Amino acid sequence: MFPFDPTRPARRRVRRSLARTTRQVTRSIEDAAKDAMKDAVKAVTRSTEQAIRETRKATARSAKRTVRHTEKVVEAAFAASGAGSVRRPPGRFVTVDGLPVHVIVRGRGRPVVLVHGNGTMAEDFSICGLIDRLAARYRVIAIDRPGFGYTARPRHRLWTAQGQAVLLHRVLEQLAVERPVVVGHSWGTIVALALAADGRRPLRGLVLLSGSYFPGHRFDAALIAPLAVPGFGDAARAMVPAKMSAALTEQSFRQVFWPQAVPARFKARFPVEIAAAATQARAVSEDAASMNAAVTGLQRRYAGLTLPVSILAGDADAVVKAGEHAVRLHTTIPGSTLRLLPGIGHMTHYAARLKVERAIDEVMTRR
Repeated sequence: MFPFDPTRPARRRVRRSLARTTRQVTRSIEDAAKDAMKDAVKAVTRSTEQAIRETRKATARSAKRTVRHTEKVVEAAFAASGAGSVRRPPGRFVTVDGLPVHVIVRGRGRPVVLVHGNGTMAEDFSICGLIDRLAARYRVIAIDRPGFGYTARPRHRLWTAQGQAVLLHRVLEQLAVERPVVVGHSWGTIVALALAADGRRPLRGLVLLSGSYFPGHRFDAALIAPLAVPGFGDAARAMVPAKMSAALTEQSFRQVFWPQAVPARFKARFPVEIAAAATQARAVSEDAASMNAAVTGLQRRYAGLTLPVSILAGDADAVVKAGEHAVRLHTTIPGSTLRLLPGIGHMTHYAARLKVERAIDEVMTRR
């Protein structure tokens, strides 16, 4: 019996049949893989969206808790000081990375940003009348720096001048502020200069009031700097009764206003109980301790600033010597302007408010 030997056409039919079957099986596998991939992508997308929603909710809850905590701290400070009613924040909160930052926003037009000094808060610019005066022609944004006024100062971050400048940038970003004139007073000038030197946000110009711009020895800073030491500073502040802390704070105000007297409107409206509270006292000591390091890192960048810079300082300032800081900065920043104010102390925005307004107007029109 002869072995079976299929014909050539039969072999071709078998090969075509096998090829069709292979293609069908391959398509079935590919379709199944695509369906599985789509299901997996949908599942991952749903999971990611759910995670984003949960993160947003958690961030919102955290922000609300922080705001409530800040309000409780303020209420506790009032209770300790014997005040009859609880003071409410005059502005609103902008949340950056879970931190509610208190800002006062007034007016319309080109933006002016006000950055307060050490020991005060955004409300200081309202008390002196600068916010209302500027709001008649500009959009004014005054910010409570971390640990001052109604803005908390989380301990897990190191609040350097650069770190505060980044926070200010993020706040202005959320408020859609473009090319502002930034006005800094005292320690706030360091934040303003750090923001300008960083270059991430275009600025129209700077107005710098009574600032310390170079390393040096300041008696007030040296006195309170030890209170910035973690643990020791907390213990030391806890040992000071609330009434004594408020009295010391009021004494410091007499020094910063000298040779002018502390204005009656400041005595009546400034929230001493907040300024004397533990959170702000810690912020004051930490900023004082870090001041020399902050300006040491910044001073080599002054000469590279190309934006309009207006420098104002009182020649009777008992806190910062104008000759060692304002005059020297003027010779360092090309094209800057300098106004030395005869007989004026550290609080230039009170004693020479009209000159401060004029400087802001001039910078606003320069470019």
